[in-house]
Amino acid sequence: MDWGDLADAAVLFPSFSGEEDGFLPALPMGEPVWSLLDPSNPLGLKTQMAALEGEIGVENPGFFTRGNAIIVHESATVEAGAYLIGPCYIGPRAVVRSGAYVREYSWICADAVVGHATEIKHSVLLPGAKAPHFNYVGDSVLGSGVNLGAGTKLSNLRNDGGEVHLRHAGNRIPSGLRKFGAVLGEGTATGCNSVTNPGVVLGCNSVVWPNVTVTGVHGPNSEHR
Repeated sequence: MDWGDLADAAVLFPSFSGEEDGFLPALPMGEPVWSLLDPSNPLGLKTQMAALEGEIGVENPGFFTRGNAIIVHESATVEAGAYLIGPCYIGPRAVVRSGAYVREYSWICADAVVGHATEIKHSVLLPGAKAPHFNYVGDSVLGSGVNLGAGTKLSNLRNDGGEVHLRHAGNRIPSGLRKFGAVLGEGTATGCNSVTNPGVVLGCNSVVWPNVTVTGVHGPNSEHR
């Protein structure tokens, strides 16, 4: 299917230039954004993360780590009690708060926030994205300026473990992925305790009201109540 602007990284993340501070992921060109999450994609997140090598950039960090290639920029803040599993990357001025759980293949770009009791797994938080309180972000891409309300969950796995399908214009389109959470265009905001079902795409500046569950692919400025 030709997704057009609905899946175009340049449209979903218009302010992302690739020249921001720190290491940055290469976003797909000519393919849907979620191809970044495909483990078999030679240009996918896992491959890009494997190319990074580094060490914790602070002395006596006070947080817990497991695995290799844990890269923390010297200007980032990782509070005591956070747990990081490598490979992962924490960029300039990013904040990972106490009790956060950053799992393997998580790319936390400059000025992003991972809050208390938030779990990030195989996902990208582009510069300035925030998952600040009690969030789950699995197999997802959050654009700059995205803010998740307390308790927002980006569900990434069907109960039957089958392939995630995207719903659009009355159709169910296979994603090719068994695990796929959400792609949130920049400036999108979610209310407290909202949920996105697997395979959600929201265009720029979309709004999800509290306690709402969202399904499907939606363009910019969409509102879900």
